[in-house]
Amino acid sequence: MAKGRDLKFGIRLHVISRETEDEAWVVADKLLGWVSPDQVANAKSLAAKSESVGQSHMTALHAERDGLPKSARELQIHPGVWSGYGLVRGGAGTALVGSHEQVADLVETYHKAGFDHFIFSGQPHLEEAWHFGEGAAARLKARGLLAPVS
Repeated sequence: MAKGRDLKFGIRLHVISRETEDEAWVVADKLLGWVSPDQVANAKSLAAKSESVGQSHMTALHAERDGLPKSARELQIHPGVWSGYGLVRGGAGTALVGSHEQVADLVETYHKAGFDHFIFSGQPHLEEAWHFGEGAAARLKARGLLAPVS
């Protein structure tokens, strides 16, 4: 504030938001089914070369893992927070997974922790944006946590 500026924080996450928690985890399992052990090994090799502190934290989430889990839920690192994307991609490798209400609750938790800006994505992009917009985002708007789009 000394320079007339306020420090703001943001986070980038994937989302898998559905009517029920079980439906969301079925989607996570489906995404995991598209991944091969070779893709995981290649991603692990690339990540090991990174000097990024954030990437080293993501890599550490899977350091003990060899191959693919049997279930997406095995990669849940906190209730509703899934590290599955980090198996095959650098950067943002975590997703909020759950019912629309649960995902909205997690976003609100991040907001209360001090995050003001959010970048969300999902797979496939358009379809997941629709699920999130119709579900979790609608709940966030009802709570007064989502600014109206102008």
